[in-house]
Amino acid sequence: MDLTNEWNGITEEIRLLKISPRSIPALANLPKNSKFKFRKISIYSFLIVILAFLIFHGSSYVKDVIELNETCFIQVPESISLAFRPAMDCNLCKNVRKVHRVSKISVEKFEKYYAYSQQPVIITDAMKNWSASAAFNFEYFKKLFGNEEVHSGDMCQFFPYKTHFKSLGEAMNMSSSYMKNTKWYIGWSNCDPFATTELRNHYSKPYFLPRFSESSRTDWIFMGSPGYGASMHIDRVGKPSWQAQVKGQKLWTLEPAPECYLSCKNRIQVTVNPGEIIVLDTNYWFHSTRIIGSSNSITIGSEYD
Repeated sequence: MDLTNEWNGITEEIRLLKISPRSIPALANLPKNSKFKFRKISIYSFLIVILAFLIFHGSSYVKDVIELNETCFIQVPESISLAFRPAMDCNLCKNVRKVHRVSKISVEKFEKYYAYSQQPVIITDAMKNWSASAAFNFEYFKKLFGNEEVHSGDMCQFFPYKTHFKSLGEAMNMSSSYMKNTKWYIGWSNCDPFATTELRNHYSKPYFLPRFSESSRTDWIFMGSPGYGASMHIDRVGKPSWQAQVKGQKLWTLEPAPECYLSCKNRIQVTVNPGEIIVLDTNYWFHSTRIIGSSNSITIGSEYD
């Protein structure tokens, strides 16, 4: 059963009701005299629309899910799922005015001021002993991930963004003319043990991370051409993360959750240069990226606890 039209109808009705699903968690934190006001009837209407969908289509959808052996009960568009996220603590971002840039920072100082706070930071000297900048390029990743069987399974994620690629293997086999003449940006999580070992021959745990913290075994790799990047979003990985700018430059734009617009600076931008690592909690900050300059960008990163 194709439910695309049903969900499109739901989101269109929500739009007509003038509700921003992303902003619903903000209701508890907005002052009474705020210009951001929502009528109760609109909120009730939003909930009724969702309930009606489940009543009329829930049983048949569950049947389809079982037949398809899906792991999720229901596939909900991100714009709707954001409506039910927990409200953010605005006290954590009210004093953040910019992304700090530091070098030669001790483990103790990093842990005290940055590791588990919501203050984003760029470490400018964290890749000095890495060989990644010399080893990583498109051909290197093509050899590792060009085979479809290498990147398959439930734990392997591929993000095509605005490209037409259906899989990482397809992206890794793009033509040279496409690469040169078309703007593209892709990302993926590495889930192959051999690739993990190979990648970590060229980088190590960043020196500033807390001694007893554990980095995830999952490598996140993002690569693309100037002018492209990831649109504004928030992650659900559960831990803060670091991302190393191996090649090229990226412009990051950070925004607090909508419920914090009155308490925190609404937009922070910073450029991450080759050889630098940005550290932030992408589960807290809405963020977007755009590759700038004239060179393709390659980044690699991971979460830590």
